[in-house]
Amino acid sequence: MTQRFEVNPGGRIAGTIRVPGDKSISHRALMFGALAEGETRISGFLPGEDCLATLAAVRELGVGVERPTATDVVVHGSGYHALKAPARPLDMGNSGTAMRLFAGLLAAQPFDSVLIGDESLSRRPMERVAGPLRQMGAQVATTNGCPPVRITGGARLVGIDYRLPVASAQVKSAVLLAGLQASGETTVHEPAPSRDHTERMLQAFGVPLRTAPGAVTIAGGARLKAARVDVPGDLSSAAFPILAACVAGAGDLTLENVGLNPTRTGILEILRLMGADLLITPEASRGGEPAGTIRVRATRLRGVAIPPALVPLAIDEFPMLFVAAALADGVTTISGAEELRHKESDRISAMAAGLRALGVSVEERPDGAVIRGGTLRGGTVDSKGDHRVAMSFAVGAVAAAGPIEILDVENVATSFPGFVPLMQGIGLGVTAGG
Repeated sequence: MTQRFEVNPGGRIAGTIRVPGDKSISHRALMFGALAEGETRISGFLPGEDCLATLAAVRELGVGVERPTATDVVVHGSGYHALKAPARPLDMGNSGTAMRLFAGLLAAQPFDSVLIGDESLSRRPMERVAGPLRQMGAQVATTNGCPPVRITGGARLVGIDYRLPVASAQVKSAVLLAGLQASGETTVHEPAPSRDHTERMLQAFGVPLRTAPGAVTIAGGARLKAARVDVPGDLSSAAFPILAACVAGAGDLTLENVGLNPTRTGILEILRLMGADLLITPEASRGGEPAGTIRVRATRLRGVAIPPALVPLAIDEFPMLFVAAALADGVTTISGAEELRHKESDRISAMAAGLRALGVSVEERPDGAVIRGGTLRGGTVDSKGDHRVAMSFAVGAVAAAGPIEILDVENVATSFPGFVPLMQGIGLGVTAGG
């Protein structure tokens, strides 16, 4: 029997918490530590299933990894020429980030490798990464455009000038990782800003980059030097208790040490446009990644037309924004978000279906939706096995008219271990069952 959440409405959302470490940064810290020369120490690591899949893959490539605690990791790297051929396919689990970045990392290695994943990941598009890697000379094969991804070793890569058709930090990162091992320079142009964790971390590991508006250039052959990486709390995870605190009838919630990378804070800008009462206090930068404290107080949200320019800066948080729109006064319009159809689920379709099941008027569009807000009634929602869909409905239930049951929630552990006890601790009436 699959797991489910049951959430009772009402209550006060309050307290002071820390959310788990940033998933995007945790993935990259492991990979870059594996490519670097020396001992990379990572604190605040996210021990979720996605990042543990990356850790296991790094070990399969012959890199020594220690975990003194659940959130502290030591990576003993010897440079990207020292990786070893894996004895078996590298299992990325549910992580599209891991699969796409590993494709770039492995494209120039002298050995063959195969990247596999779970049922959900096996349906996700991989040609968007394979295409530019082939332009660089890599031998990369997908399976009808999806995983498994097979990489034939021994390719000699050359740098390219690549224009991303859609802003994507994962594709950008894969091309830069391949460019690190290519001859000449590789430049990636973006049509809109996307997460820059890769650029920040490459520089922290001693790799020089050239940046210009909408572009980043890397020269092949640069050597990575081990670094210390302090991983702040994941803003994408913080978005769930933030929404709960916004829409609860009462409360005052503080989240400490949350990552505030400017390519990730679109969610905070959108919530402020919707009337959220947020107080953000920046702290000293942690290894190139800004962080700070976020204080949230209950308020009434209002519907807005979400600016398309903010979409790439909040793409992972849109399931939560669908729920925020359903609980807001008036109409919210989401556009320019077609990328949501290519995540762990078709998130536009999954969110529209779930909201309709709870009595919300939703007009689904190819690149978004029009949502008429007001209230959520009780009922049952199918999360389609998507962790962000499941958590979005769970936190929105605090303001629903009746209990909400959310089906197929096992994958919440991929990104937010401890979600249920943490949310119970601040007042959400959520339980998990079989």
